[in-house]
Amino acid sequence: MSLVSRIRNHRLNPGKTLRACVIAPFAAPMAQSAHAQTMPPGAKQPSDFPRARLTAGMYVIDAAVASNDADREQGLMYRTQLATNEGMLFVFNENAVHCFWMKNTLIPLSIAFIRADGTITDIDEMQAETENNHCPRSNGVFALEMSKGWFAAKGIKPEPGMKLKGLPRVQ
Repeated sequence: MSLVSRIRNHRLNPGKTLRACVIAPFAAPMAQSAHAQTMPPGAKQPSDFPRARLTAGMYVIDAAVASNDADREQGLMYRTQLATNEGMLFVFNENAVHCFWMKNTLIPLSIAFIRADGTITDIDEMQAETENNHCPRSNGVFALEMSKGWFAAKGIKPEPGMKLKGLPRVQ
């Protein structure tokens, strides 16, 4: 396909970036990686989210907090890495089953579903860039995403008595 055809194709497919259309045949891995690290216009930067200091047993978690629709919708999308004990806490206004997926999420994650009192009810492992639903078996008001395997590596399991501390109050 000629360069002119690629540019014409880009106009017909605005979801593709021109850079990916033009460069991909020559340097696909580099172009794809560079594109993956770019936050789209209007996306909130990781440092712009409010933070919470949570504890799970003896472990301290630095969590970005997503407590409104826009922040929950973006979540950890477009991020390429998390620090060792960094995650994202999702806060919901209703006690319900809140499901998650990994669309545009570039790193694999583990998710803990949590009741208002901090009790972890479920933990699930999620693959990057998938659209499978991950739903808890019980109602809850929080979900905490961490790097994949974080909960297992720390011995944190959904069982009676395992609670997170430092959670914000819910309305």
